[in-house]
Amino acid sequence: MPPVCPTGGPILLDAPVTGLNGADAEEERRARLDAMRTGSGGFLHSWELVTAVDGPGTRMTVFLSGCPLRCLYCHNPDTQIMRDGVFTPVEDVLARVRRYRGVFAATGGGLTISGGEPMAQPAFLQRLLRGAQEMGVHTTVDTSGFLGMRIPDALLDDVDLVLLDVKSGLPETYRRTTGRELAPTLEFGRRLAARGTEIWVRFVLVPGLTDAEENVEAVASYVATLPTVSRVEVLPFHQMGREKWDRLGKAYHLAETEPPTPELTERVRDQFRAHGLTTY
Repeated sequence: MPPVCPTGGPILLDAPVTGLNGADAEEERRARLDAMRTGSGGFLHSWELVTAVDGPGTRMTVFLSGCPLRCLYCHNPDTQIMRDGVFTPVEDVLARVRRYRGVFAATGGGLTISGGEPMAQPAFLQRLLRGAQEMGVHTTVDTSGFLGMRIPDALLDDVDLVLLDVKSGLPETYRRTTGRELAPTLEFGRRLAARGTEIWVRFVLVPGLTDAEENVEAVASYVATLPTVSRVEVLPFHQMGREKWDRLGKAYHLAETEPPTPELTERVRDQFRAHGLTTY
């Protein structure tokens, strides 16, 4: 199901402010920056309703714009630049969440905030989570954890589940895959476990990139140290996002990479299971 563009009069940050002179337009831009600082507005890419994806039950998944990682296999490269999103008031998003409360209650679902990287907009993220919690809606954050150090405990108090993307267990492979360092993700996972926050770990299996036995073993060994991990999802690489890279005019370095075979996928899942981890 493709993401659905939100409605409710969102404003593109870089769009001209019609009907205003230069001073008024500048004031409007400052107002948007203030909204980002307070979390009353933020950059939204899209949203969708999904079942048995992005957390338990039927989920409303909200994709925020902006991400510090540059994953070679990213299937949403159009979410990487924050200003490319749609500037949206937090109340517009929460009004949509409110509309689906009955569905969430009936299916054990809720709100999942993804991206991009949702922690790139911490104030907006915090307001969304708090608003959902006040409605009694289950909350999930899908994150790499790379920006976890900037997230206050008060925000994590409103998170019921974290989908933690552990993209590699070896620092050099992580750097090749994402352009960033591995350590912040590992530290954030330990912080979540110490708090007692439930974690689902996600690992994308890319032949020739993340599939080496020693890399998988490093991920599995780390995950096994986190007592609040309730499941591991091994996600086979696919080419579904390739057209987005082409449309954006970006070089896609995995064009010749095939999805993993069923045998390879099962070998990797078995590596996680060998550590006593419930793995899918």
